[in-house]
Amino acid sequence: MMYTWILPLVVALLGLMVGSFLNVVIHRTPRGENVAWPGSHCPRCGESLRWFHNIPLLSWLFLGGKCAFCKETISFRYPLIEGINGLLWLVLWIKLGTTLEFLFIAMTFSALLALSAIDFEYFAVPDSVNFFALATALLAAGAHAWHSGDWSIALIALRDAAIAAGGLWLLAWLIGKATGKEAMGGADVIVAGTMAALLGLPGFFVALFVSAILAIVPSLLAKDTMVPFVPFLAMGTLIVYLFETPIMQALERYIYG
Repeated sequence: MMYTWILPLVVALLGLMVGSFLNVVIHRTPRGENVAWPGSHCPRCGESLRWFHNIPLLSWLFLGGKCAFCKETISFRYPLIEGINGLLWLVLWIKLGTTLEFLFIAMTFSALLALSAIDFEYFAVPDSVNFFALATALLAAGAHAWHSGDWSIALIALRDAAIAAGGLWLLAWLIGKATGKEAMGGADVIVAGTMAALLGLPGFFVALFVSAILAIVPSLLAKDTMVPFVPFLAMGTLIVYLFETPIMQALERYIYG
């Protein structure tokens, strides 16, 4: 009991390290670059970074937010993504414990975090990261099924993902035919599949509603400027995933009295 803090610390540190890799994915994937090669380097001067330049959070603080070589400013996005992902992994571990399902769920939300940052910065959602999130969400359902011995859990997750993605695609197609304009991108359809695989169909619709509520104020403030929706979908999914039981209970009380 004396060392109960060690495991959550390890989980948080692992989340920070994954967050550091997410920064590579966020920077390189939209540019069509390889995320594994070449090694970490300053995007401005091209100098290869030493290992002590890559310590999550700490290196950015010790370097004063500037490159060790050219002294150009390093975006605050780097420590922000690392910190968020570290906290994200810790919170998910508290909910799920040390299980294979936790690993896949954490990887899914890390991928959604990367997608959110890319969509926010580039207004683009790369298929590679998007399909990775969907795959790990389905693998999480498979891990849950394997642990419980009930393989219907995995089949239901696959069914719900197909219904959510297919239903959203059909809705977008119908709206597009009626208006002559593209109503929704294919990337949003894949994200919908990921959401349904994680939450099931009731939870998926609740998460869509929460996402829309979260997006209202930024959309009104942006006026004619494009607002990326994937970050709000990811936040809505996380909120419902973490607090599904009290949210569903509150909805039942509201609907049925």
